[in-house]
Amino acid sequence: MIVEERIYTLLPGKTAEYFRAYATEGMAIQVAHLGPMLGYYSTESGPLNTLVHLWGYENAADREARRARMLADPAWQVYIKKVQPLVVTQESRILNPAPFFAPRLAAIMATMTATTAATMTAGGSGEHPAPGSATPG
Repeated sequence: MIVEERIYTLLPGKTAEYFRAYATEGMAIQVAHLGPMLGYYSTESGPLNTLVHLWGYENAADREARRARMLADPAWQVYIKKVQPLVVTQESRILNPAPFFAPRLAAIMATMTATTAATMTAGGSGEHPAPGSATPG
């Protein structure tokens, strides 16, 4: 198991706009392709206008395949054009869990994968909604 930590610095004052776009369009697309979102945060102290999100993968090959599918998705390409002007910098780090945390990470990812699958099943086909459409709930 690995975790990808992605850190985005946004233009000052643009966090709320980014979050609105992500909540209405980006998240459904990203979760459908990437799977377990382990967290999505904004900073309260330290460098401001910073977002941090964490994604769990089985290994580097799993990450590469999932990200390639997402990047090829036309809906993602439309979405990213909307938010890209808000982003100043991007960082990505691959984190390896400590040996004592690996079993807990596996359990967290299994729970999140099951929850995501159940949500998709309850909402219909499991595909992300078209941009601008309502998210099944």
